[in-house]
Amino acid sequence: MNRNANKNNQPDPLTLTQLLRQRTGPGVLMAMLFGALIMYGTSGVIYFSNQIMTMKEPLLVQMNTYIVQQNLVAGAASALLTSLLSPWLNRVSKGVLKRHLILSGLIVLAWMTLQTVVFLAIGGRELIGEIRSKYPDYNQTDAPWMLYMIGPLIVCNLFYYFQRQGQQIDTKLTEQEFRLIQLEQLKTRAELDALQARINPHFLYNALNSIASLVHDEPDRAERMVLLLSKLFRYTTGVKNQYFNSIENELEMVRTYLDVEQVRFGDRLTYRIDLTDDRLKTCPIPQFLLQPLVENAIKHGISKLAGPGGIILRIGREDGWLALCIHDNGPLFPEQLVAGYGLQSIQDKLRLLYGDDARLEVHNQPKKEISIKIKADRLEEVSGQKVAYAD
Repeated sequence: MNRNANKNNQPDPLTLTQLLRQRTGPGVLMAMLFGALIMYGTSGVIYFSNQIMTMKEPLLVQMNTYIVQQNLVAGAASALLTSLLSPWLNRVSKGVLKRHLILSGLIVLAWMTLQTVVFLAIGGRELIGEIRSKYPDYNQTDAPWMLYMIGPLIVCNLFYYFQRQGQQIDTKLTEQEFRLIQLEQLKTRAELDALQARINPHFLYNALNSIASLVHDEPDRAERMVLLLSKLFRYTTGVKNQYFNSIENELEMVRTYLDVEQVRFGDRLTYRIDLTDDRLKTCPIPQFLLQPLVENAIKHGISKLAGPGGIILRIGREDGWLALCIHDNGPLFPEQLVAGYGLQSIQDKLRLLYGDDARLEVHNQPKKEISIKIKADRLEEVSGQKVAYAD
């Protein structure tokens, strides 16, 4: 049982000691030092700013103004220089301590150069000489110049430490995101492989039975059916590791499938394919998207009719959507349609590839029809292939 759990099964608040035990480490110590430095520096700026605004002696106002400007410039320059040197430091040495030492040496040189330039630019010698002549005790409160380098050294090393920590976190996050993307892609590919159209065993069974019955009485039709089956299976087995194909190639497969069924059904089956724009032939669509719809129309529509049956496959563009529609004159869809493997595989495939930018619709009115609609601008984006047509 969790010793921190209370009566409401909620964890008790951690004590300060527990928090310190969980959070202790170099990062926390660095953060505390950084916070102390920020607080001390802010207090110093406020103090000197107050001195500047309240003092009446122009020489001391000028000196305090110089001190404030000096510290602000030194802090900003240290952070900027550290940021510029970080990529070079990461390449020049693998040792963290060595990088900090190199950075510290460069900051000292930069600080001394900057202070010398600024000191000469404002006439520092003359200013200090005037102050010392007017205020003899001023020299007693002047700290050694080396101590003023401590500030930039602390700033640059802390800044580099936190920058390096941030880069490591970003690198880890990027690597994790990349792995997650790879896993997601592998998962999607595996699911698409599983959803690739399978030749229905019942279709093959019926086709072989039809061939057997035709061999003796109508050998020419039997031969045609065997050749069509060979062509159909060559198509289905020759496109492995391929998830998209042109509408033209998909229609060729659908024609072959319908020709096989036409040999089996004879005059009971006719079909028509309407392509509203020849430019749609090169449009990429998911592999095996149309054949399961046609198979569904044969199985649940045409095969239920005693008389002639007809299938119309219409492909066009409607208000920015690519529309793939299958109509048959068989019995209407039941009100509570339960999707079989064919329709379910299409729905899953559309969801994996296009999300909400594709849909499968089933209608009985004004005519019986199954339609797939895919947003036109997503076709090129998802497939990575150029869509050679426009509205």
